[in-house]
Amino acid sequence: MKKKVSILIPCFNEQEALPCLYEVLVKTINELEAYAFELLFVNDGSVDHTLELIRHFHDIDGRVSYIDLSRNFGKENAMLAGFDYVKGDCVIVMDADLQDSPSLIPEMLHWWEEGYEDVYAKRRDRGRESWLRKHLTLAYYHILDKSTRFEVLKNVGDFRLLDRKCIEAMKQLRENERYTKGMYAWIGYRKKEILFDRADRVAGESNWSYWSLLNLAIDGITSFTTAPLRLATISGFIIAMGAFTFLLYYLGKRLLFGDPVQGFTTLVCIMLFLGGGQLISIGILGEYIGKIFNETKQRPTYLIRDYIVGKDVADKDESSVTCPAN
Repeated sequence: MKKKVSILIPCFNEQEALPCLYEVLVKTINELEAYAFELLFVNDGSVDHTLELIRHFHDIDGRVSYIDLSRNFGKENAMLAGFDYVKGDCVIVMDADLQDSPSLIPEMLHWWEEGYEDVYAKRRDRGRESWLRKHLTLAYYHILDKSTRFEVLKNVGDFRLLDRKCIEAMKQLRENERYTKGMYAWIGYRKKEILFDRADRVAGESNWSYWSLLNLAIDGITSFTTAPLRLATISGFIIAMGAFTFLLYYLGKRLLFGDPVQGFTTLVCIMLFLGGGQLISIGILGEYIGKIFNETKQRPTYLIRDYIVGKDVADKDESSVTCPAN
């Protein structure tokens, strides 16, 4: 019996890129006759014609299944929905914009057959990206890597092959505010790196603004390390000791030499500095409290409007589809 390979593609407003993706993807997998494929599209609340295109692919190709989420829950949650529903012995996660080249799929499958459970694609070149965005991204990965107890891979996105063991592990991690790139590192398993040059988007524009990337970065740091809290504590201790030292210094000058305490401007600057430091510390604490607040609600990570299985993918005894706990 052929091994089943699922290809998971989260989509949000990708109507311009999907026809090109489907054409290239089908050409690639048709040459891999040793495997049975499932193409699982997750429509993450698109407001264009993305869902109509996916339904068309489903009508003409029995390997195409799709999940239609009730609204836009974000790429991280859309991927979790895919992990819950994929039927393959392994899953390949890729974006819909063809920046992740399907030509790497045969190499990924080769290393999977060699026993690797997480075959990830590392970007040798990041494609068309501004200097500022590229260096901010690298700085963020450096900070995250130094502040966590496990290695966070730089220049590595979601484009990877995961064995069924990894899929089952990812399904157990049900955080509402997810940072999947960190989860891949956290679950461990035997990993293999392959290099590729990331292409430019084949069509459309990226949905990731600087603000969205900043929110993702904050989620990543606060989800996998308490270093900001520790840094705030250490900074507070250092500032307090410094303030106490200056207090003793000026008190000594006043008592021993009778020097008046001067420097209204200096006093105001110190007060503003300490006030700003306190607000920053409260803000860091608030980020973690906010996460606790959201997790204690225990709301489902996503909700599904529709789940349609391709006729070549459905199990023979599958008469109905039920949603797993999400």
